[in-house]
Amino acid sequence: MTQNNQSKPRVLVLFGGESGEHGISCATAAGVVAAIDHDRFEVVTVGITPQGQWVPIDFSSDQFQISDTGVAEVPAANRQLFLSPGDGHVVSLPTQLGSEFSLSDLGNFDVVFPLLHGPFGEDGTVQGLLEMMHLPYVGCGVLASAAAMDKPTTKVLLHEAELPAGKWETVTAGQWKRDRAGVIERLERLGLPVFVKPARAGSSLGITKVSVAADLEAAITKAQAVDPRVIVEQELTGFEVECAVLQGADGRPRTTEPGRIAMGDDVPFYDYKTKYFGEDTVSLEIPAKIPGHLATQVREIAAQAFEALGCEGLARVDFFVDPEKDAVVINEVNTMPGFTPFSMYPKLWEHMGIGYSQLMEELITLALSRPVGLR
Repeated sequence: MTQNNQSKPRVLVLFGGESGEHGISCATAAGVVAAIDHDRFEVVTVGITPQGQWVPIDFSSDQFQISDTGVAEVPAANRQLFLSPGDGHVVSLPTQLGSEFSLSDLGNFDVVFPLLHGPFGEDGTVQGLLEMMHLPYVGCGVLASAAAMDKPTTKVLLHEAELPAGKWETVTAGQWKRDRAGVIERLERLGLPVFVKPARAGSSLGITKVSVAADLEAAITKAQAVDPRVIVEQELTGFEVECAVLQGADGRPRTTEPGRIAMGDDVPFYDYKTKYFGEDTVSLEIPAKIPGHLATQVREIAAQAFEALGCEGLARVDFFVDPEKDAVVINEVNTMPGFTPFSMYPKLWEHMGIGYSQLMEELITLALSRPVGLR
């Protein structure tokens, strides 16, 4: 181990980021940093501002919690970090170099916990940087992160693995610009209603349910404000359930009993506002009240999806379950799911007997045992 304090592995917790899920990442970090056993691990926190500046943070969990006024943000600073490819060394320098130049050496780290959601964090970009720095990290590698972030690519891989993933169409910025009428005609053949989504976003950002063809254009424009690449999915019947996956020391995926997002009758679908500010309209049902054989299918398919995408560490696989049709269909795969103490992923493992702090320890220990590079 390359650590300043030989008795403790050094953990770099990375949070914030340039995506629309910046504030959710901050809230995740607030929970995770408090839960890590500081007697066993030395924790250093680094925030990424919405503009992409990497800054050392004197972390306060209260500062980054979700509150009634909204989500937090990593503040800009007069110092930023520089990373050394090849040896994982991290230094802090002033943003303006002048006569009072000072260099702060953060040293080397044993493992990185990248608590980043969405593009420029969960999509393989940061994972690739960490690979170049020869730094182990928690979670999926470059390929799985990129494939799971891009919903159309996820669908292709799941269908290739003969796993149920629903019907969809992809709309690129070029297609929309060249032949808007042709795109609309193609989408209408899916059958309405459909869900129009940014292809590479999470936390239900930019999603619209479309029930009449006249609303397709506005929905695509809304999704393209988040991502120029758009996926349009045929509506799935039933209700949403989620299954948490955690890789074991032997490499095999372990799964939880499914949990259900139970929503009030006045909630049209599980959008960003409902997900993070809808305490009065949604609740977690753990375990989900679904027939036993469907729960078994969910767990089996979640493990198969984890392996089909080449996931490592953790993932949450989201499904639609329709007991009337006896059907289970994958909605999406999240390689860095919401990780606050109240999020579905840790709550599912808590139900299985693995508490929040123990979950952090398992993930960090697994990352420390995993080599970087080709594996």
